[in-house]
Amino acid sequence: MRRPALFAVALAAAASVLLTGCGSSDSTDTSSSSSTEASTDSLKGTITVFAAASLTESFTTLGKQFEQAHPSVTVKFNFGASSALAESIGQGAPADVFASASQKNMDSAVKAGDVADPKTFAQNTMEIAVPPDNPGKVAALADLSKPGLKIALCQEQVPCGATAKKILDKAKITVTPKTLGADVKSVLTTISLGEVDAGIVYKTDVQASGGKVEGIEIPAGQNASTQYPIATLSKAPNADGAKAFLEYVLSADGTKVLEAAGFTAP
Repeated sequence: MRRPALFAVALAAAASVLLTGCGSSDSTDTSSSSSTEASTDSLKGTITVFAAASLTESFTTLGKQFEQAHPSVTVKFNFGASSALAESIGQGAPADVFASASQKNMDSAVKAGDVADPKTFAQNTMEIAVPPDNPGKVAALADLSKPGLKIALCQEQVPCGATAKKILDKAKITVTPKTLGADVKSVLTTISLGEVDAGIVYKTDVQASGGKVEGIEIPAGQNASTQYPIATLSKAPNADGAKAFLEYVLSADGTKVLEAAGFTAP
């Protein structure tokens, strides 16, 4: 009578072992699957981006978001005047991506064989910027020609300077600037410190100043815009990373950040 009972106990024990084994196998498979999914992101290393000074805030945000999506990647920026950046690239400065505030500077890089197939990703317009207390009582573009008014502009070879010149020429206004900045951020700083009465900068830079300067709108008929092209370098040290970052700038997420900063679609 005891043998059937012992046989039943043996069967129960065997079944328990089989179930435990199956559970262990399932757990191993799940862990293996998670590990495989985590390793699908092949991007790694540093991505060096040369970008126009006016892109400082928006691209810094894009860089942080890109790093969050790709934990093995570090995005390093070199912000400055597009003309100076293009020159540095031409002299062999190591970079993966070039984002310019001027088609002219991008075209020169294409002609030199430094980049290929640029994509235009944004557009910007200009505004008059004044210190918060507006000491020169500037209300319109014509006021910039007032005697004794101290004006800051970008150097003419810099995109913000070339665009400002178009505006002044169109309005037939003659301005003798007190200072000529190397890029738009240097002009903005001069205005915010009260060293000048006014200047012409990008609309996005007025917004990015956080109240350090006040913007005075330039009517559409007098204003001028500039296009922003982006491209990967022909000899990018991190070619895969460069391509991925460019695609991110062009994506819906990238466009959202740029529009929030005041840029418009090209």
